[in-house]
Amino acid sequence: MTTQVHAPRREPDHADQPLDLSALAADLVAQARELPAMRAARTLRAGAGAPLKQSLLALAAGAQLQEHAAPGPTTLLGVTGEVVLRSDGAAVTLTPGIWAPCPHGPHTLEAVTDAVVLLTVAHAPGADSDV
Repeated sequence: MTTQVHAPRREPDHADQPLDLSALAADLVAQARELPAMRAARTLRAGAGAPLKQSLLALAAGAQLQEHAAPGPTTLLGVTGEVVLRSDGAAVTLTPGIWAPCPHGPHTLEAVTDAVVLLTVAHAPGADSDV
């Protein structure tokens, strides 16, 4: 029997219908609390091949994304809770409604409380990398 570390991978949702981000955020936080990785996400796209890609990322309190680089021009918007974005010795706290550009270089993201952020990435046309 294998232990599920991450939420199951799903195909991105296409934004052809309105989406209740508050309800989805609550569902993702509940998933994150149950998983050893302490995170869950849902990717949203405006359509196949769209250069703009968004992911709603939930982190249970204490969860941290290890140091990584942004896959392209990226921003974060606090949806619920509190997270800290760290890069080059600087820290930015994101709470609901706080927006910040994501550093191009190595950075981490840590959840102070159960939290959800909206991650937006602008990929080059035709690029299909994952967020």
